[in-house]
Amino acid sequence: MVRTQNRNAVMGKAFRTALPRTSPVCISFFLLALSYGVLMGTRGFSFLWPMCMSAFIFTGSMEFVTVNLLVSAFNPFVTFMLAVMLGTRHLFYGISMLGRFKNMGAKKPYLIFSLCDETFAIDNGTIIAADVDRGWFYFFVGLLNQSSWVAGATLGGLLGERITFNTSGLDFIMTAMFAVIFVDQWLTTKRKSHMAALTGIAVPAICLGVFGADNFMIPSLIAMLVMFILLRPYLDDLKIDKTDGENETNNADKETNA
Repeated sequence: MVRTQNRNAVMGKAFRTALPRTSPVCISFFLLALSYGVLMGTRGFSFLWPMCMSAFIFTGSMEFVTVNLLVSAFNPFVTFMLAVMLGTRHLFYGISMLGRFKNMGAKKPYLIFSLCDETFAIDNGTIIAADVDRGWFYFFVGLLNQSSWVAGATLGGLLGERITFNTSGLDFIMTAMFAVIFVDQWLTTKRKSHMAALTGIAVPAICLGVFGADNFMIPSLIAMLVMFILLRPYLDDLKIDKTDGENETNNADKETNA
């Protein structure tokens, strides 16, 4: 009995710590997943489809892409490659979490599964108090984020089945979101070079001209991955401009003199 109470107290403290940190993400996840569910519903799918897909795939960009894949001629190779390329980024920040997820016991498989971009940002950026269990904190961060996505997708699916007005263009929401992120990063970066962004524009444009609108996606993803690996020493976020280096040196000198 005492052991159960202690366990509940530990879980409760971890939950209360995770809740305010995940709330902004949960709200945005819910609204974005709601549009995804509506899109699935208006395409003739039962709400069970977005509910199960959001629970088991839990990759927002791939779920939006899957909508069109389900209503077009099935191509297993293209589907597999899209899933792999869209999820490749998870490999890099997943590796960085191996130390944090070590010795997490039965929670570890779910911590790995639920690790998306936003969950990684919270897990990696939060300074966890000594009296908060790290494992349960990570668990609730992932659970709250995924639950909001599943809830939004399910509700959207239920609404989508009943919507009768024209929803053309709703599938553009993911494209619009990435466009906003792209513009924000372009405007706010401290680097004078925009090599990574320009590569992301030039490579798909070239592949579009070479392979056509129906076949350019996979070559673009592969070509960009190769280009980013080759250009790694020169990418915006990995190379410090000369002026930035000088500023950092001057700031360090000022602090030393002070």
